[in-house]
Amino acid sequence: MTKIKNVCVYCGSSSKVDDSYKTAATQLGGMIAKEGWGVVYGGGRVGLMGLVADSALSAGGEVVGIIPSHIEEREVQHEELTELHVVDTMHVRKQMMVDRSQAFVILPGGLGTLDELFELLTWKQLGLHDKPIVIVNMDGYWSEMLAAVRYIADQGFMRQDDLNLFVEVQDVKDVSEAIKNAPSEKFDPTTKWI
Repeated sequence: MTKIKNVCVYCGSSSKVDDSYKTAATQLGGMIAKEGWGVVYGGGRVGLMGLVADSALSAGGEVVGIIPSHIEEREVQHEELTELHVVDTMHVRKQMMVDRSQAFVILPGGLGTLDELFELLTWKQLGLHDKPIVIVNMDGYWSEMLAAVRYIADQGFMRQDDLNLFVEVQDVKDVSEAIKNAPSEKFDPTTKWI
């Protein structure tokens, strides 16, 4: 497996969520920093995103934020990051986040988190990257979404092998080992429809 320098975290920007999600975000940021890894994320100072960044910074980690200008204009960007990149579009933001990271962690979030997760999975399925994707299904948050993904495979719209594009864990404490032990299988896009 490629040496991990940065872990990209996708999660919600809402603060109006259960405290268990906030605790998980704080634990994840600290854990990433303690591993000696940097955090790459969406650059916000609010919600779970802000908690991940603050926790990593407090633990001595580096945090790279990438935020589109239309969000920066609302003044929700985090000002104390190691690096903050303001980009023109969401597409540039997402590409830069993938390019700067060697692994991805998905915490609970909303539509933006889903968008980013499914793009990551699609890109991996097509052979555009081969980096670990860890979904933290704490308290069953992602269970119905994961059931839908399995249904897609059962119906033949993706291969059963594509269920190995990601690793599911139930708790943030298991993320580090999941990243380190993620399958290193190289996905062959020419077999996508077979």
